[in-house]
Amino acid sequence: VQLQAFGGGLVQAGGSLRLSCTASGSTFSNYGMGWFRQAPGKEREFVAAISWSGLRTAYIDSVKGRFTISRDNAKNTVYLQMNSLKPEDAAVYYCAFLKNWPDRPYTYWGQGTQVTVSS
Repeated sequence: VQLQAFGGGLVQAGGSLRLSCTASGSTFSNYGMGWFRQAPGKEREFVAAISWSGLRTAYIDSVKGRFTISRDNAKNTVYLQMNSLKPEDAAVYYCAFLKNWPDRPYTYWGQGTQVTVSS
């Protein structure tokens, strides 16, 4: 199984980005999915999670009300809509299959996508 995140870029503070992550293989719909991020010099942190059905979501406090996670099981894709971006949101963003709800991923990290927020 491979995970590939894309959609990052450079945006001004207050702007928006939509990240996507596509998984290869046929087991995507069996798993909860999470978005995580890692800023330079910091540990990777949980950002958002969505259950396999899409009916349950969870967010780190700092992004509640600004970020929205969603998924399309037919496309093996999970999304992260990021609005009102702040400089502290800048990081490399990764998606991952969840081992335990909501923030314990399997330790497989595919290709991330860089988000840069200018102030």
